[in-house]
Amino acid sequence: MDLEIERLLRRERELENRVARLEAQLGDGLRRPDRGQRTSAASTDLLFTAAEKTRMPQIITDPNQPDNPIVFANRAFQNLCGYDAAEVIGRNCRFLQGPDTDPADVAKVRDAIVARRDVVVEILNYHRDGTPFRNELYVSPVFDAEGQLRYFFASQLDVTRFRTTEGVLAESEARYRALFDAVDSGFCVIEMRFDADDRAVDYRFVEVNPAFAAQTGLHDAAGRWASELVPRLERSWFDTYGAVAQTGQPVRFESGSIAMGRWYDVHALRVGDPEQHRVAILFNDITDRRRFESHLEATAQEQANERDMVWRASRDLFVVCGRDGFFRKANAAWTEMLGWEETDVVGARFDAFVHPDDRAEAAAAFERVTGGLALHDVDVRVRARDGGHRWISWNAIPRGDHFYAAGRNVTERRALEEQLRQSQKLEAVGQLTGGVAHDFNNLLTVIKSSTDLLKRPGLAEERRLRYVGAISDTVDRAAKLTGQLLAFARRQALRPETFAADRAVAALADMVGTLTGSRIRVELGMPDGEQDDLHVNADPSQFDTALVNLVVNARDAMDGEGRLRIGLRRASRIPAVRAHPPRRGDFVAVTISDTGAGIARENLERIFEPFFTTKTVGQGTGLGLSQVFGFAKQSGGEITVESALGEGTTFTLYLPRVGPSRAAAPVEEPEALAEGHGTRVLVVEDNLDVGAFAEQALRELGYVTVWAKDAHQALAEIERDSSQFEVVFSDVVMPGMNGVELAGEIRRRRPDIPVVLTSGYSDVLAAEGTHGFDLLRKPYSVADLSRILRRAVQDACVGLRGGA
Repeated sequence: MDLEIERLLRRERELENRVARLEAQLGDGLRRPDRGQRTSAASTDLLFTAAEKTRMPQIITDPNQPDNPIVFANRAFQNLCGYDAAEVIGRNCRFLQGPDTDPADVAKVRDAIVARRDVVVEILNYHRDGTPFRNELYVSPVFDAEGQLRYFFASQLDVTRFRTTEGVLAESEARYRALFDAVDSGFCVIEMRFDADDRAVDYRFVEVNPAFAAQTGLHDAAGRWASELVPRLERSWFDTYGAVAQTGQPVRFESGSIAMGRWYDVHALRVGDPEQHRVAILFNDITDRRRFESHLEATAQEQANERDMVWRASRDLFVVCGRDGFFRKANAAWTEMLGWEETDVVGARFDAFVHPDDRAEAAAAFERVTGGLALHDVDVRVRARDGGHRWISWNAIPRGDHFYAAGRNVTERRALEEQLRQSQKLEAVGQLTGGVAHDFNNLLTVIKSSTDLLKRPGLAEERRLRYVGAISDTVDRAAKLTGQLLAFARRQALRPETFAADRAVAALADMVGTLTGSRIRVELGMPDGEQDDLHVNADPSQFDTALVNLVVNARDAMDGEGRLRIGLRRASRIPAVRAHPPRRGDFVAVTISDTGAGIARENLERIFEPFFTTKTVGQGTGLGLSQVFGFAKQSGGEITVESALGEGTTFTLYLPRVGPSRAAAPVEEPEALAEGHGTRVLVVEDNLDVGAFAEQALRELGYVTVWAKDAHQALAEIERDSSQFEVVFSDVVMPGMNGVELAGEIRRRRPDIPVVLTSGYSDVLAAEGTHGFDLLRKPYSVADLSRILRRAVQDACVGLRGGA
């Protein structure tokens, strides 16, 4: 760059000398522009012609005219500035200046013009398009033979590129020097020395940065030899750096120096001409890191040894399983516990040894752990080599593309748990049997005493009616007792329908005061604006009974005084309860809270058992909460309890939420039938006593009856003459075809004949419902029997008229 500038300056001086010689030779022979005359590059004046021909940008100004205007501009100047001759001639050259032009540079030019002397200045000028350029300006006065000033001759040189290059180089040098001085890494340039056999024998430090001393502990190293600074430096350092200097191949390595007592991370490369044998070295002291890594390696090895000992010595099953479901590694416990060799396990699928009944749970657990979740206490049965199975409780943790699993043999624990459950079942059955026997013996005592008194001759009508009433009331209590037992066992035949739980709760709240008494304050908490979102599909009667049982239980817990709160809300989950995990869904939750005495922790798990009660004798049977429990379970819901002694109790009944449905038209109940109406009934009952009683009762009410002992006989009667029957009244529990199946067959053959079912208990009804047939629960009254049969006949007649 400097050579180029020098060349241009030399060329400029040559041109100036040439012009001076021409002026000396020609003297006044030149024809110059007249005063006020504008000239152009076409002038014949030799001075102007010479300025026109040069490649240097040139202008000539006339100081004898006002404001020293430009009277000549050659093509090189026009190309430099972007202006043509017409735009330049007649203007002072200050129009080339701009906002960033240094006023000091302008003053230098102005002073030289005034003093009529030469000036050289580098000034910032602007192109026609507004872009700046650095202009090295040479201005000289031109005198005539008489010594009068005729012109100012000015040449230009655009040195922007040179100044930019110089600036870049200077900036680069500054950055390099700043980086060189500031970098924390050690840096040096060394010059290798070789012997006659081209073997590196030493190296001299040509340049070092400030961090060099901190990284090496060597001070004042520049210009000194390595053998002087580190006399016992290892041979490997000379060989490595010598190879870099000779081959030009850079190297990166970590190495330690015993002589220096340090470890280094080194990056070395050749610099300069190969003949200089110079190598640049960037390095860091990694002594502390190497010591820490050595410590970590030792610690890791120790931990690996410990894990290996645990892996081999543990009596639990250990496996490493990939996300593809195949075992990659297994420990020796597989052989000791199950008889499988390691080769039998490695490569097998995760469920290869799982009992068929537990594979679904194992697959679900595998999906969870491969999804990134840890497993805790997943119990499945695993097959042993002898064909038996062991209960294994698994825990697993995912890691990358695999997971670690540990399995503990819990067969003995499961056996003990099963024995405990059986023991608890037997205890519950014993308690249930005792409770049923106690209550039914009381009821039978009333019935037996009443019948004995009815047999006495000459009994007054008043007493006869009282004894008959006692028998009827006792039968109702017995029916209620069996209903509560069936509710707890989840074997009652429910009549589910969709209803608004908020309206049912509000209706219950209206009557709670009569149940609780005036000293108990009743509060009702209902959600706002959710009336259409609080529907359930359940048996409304059983729902009301369950709430009444909870309210009565709360009243008794408060001993007639306190605060009772009934709340209703939507819930998105049922919490974990009685060993069941949390359950997500859409539920309606009814809460009954009291401020009573609370329930002891040891009794919380027993309060739903039938006949279990903490009340004194005569205050309760212990079946109320059992009914709530059975109703909740059979309706697809749950019942939870939270309580502490002295802090009250909260029961929460959860039922699945459903959408609202159109309300059915109210059913108009017929009155009891008059005597002798003649309705034809097919009675189907396998129990001789019940069948004879039903037939006799219906005949006394004016029905015409035919009695079939089973379903096959009933179908035969219908096939023989179907027109003789207007309604079928059938028991559900019968040998062979049951009542529900019979009703379905009659509906298929003769859809015009209605069927009424009756049952005290049926697992078919509990599991499947009535399939749309009317149901009369046992025990039933004659009036209920007459009413339901007539309603069935009326509905059938309405259906036939509608179909017609």
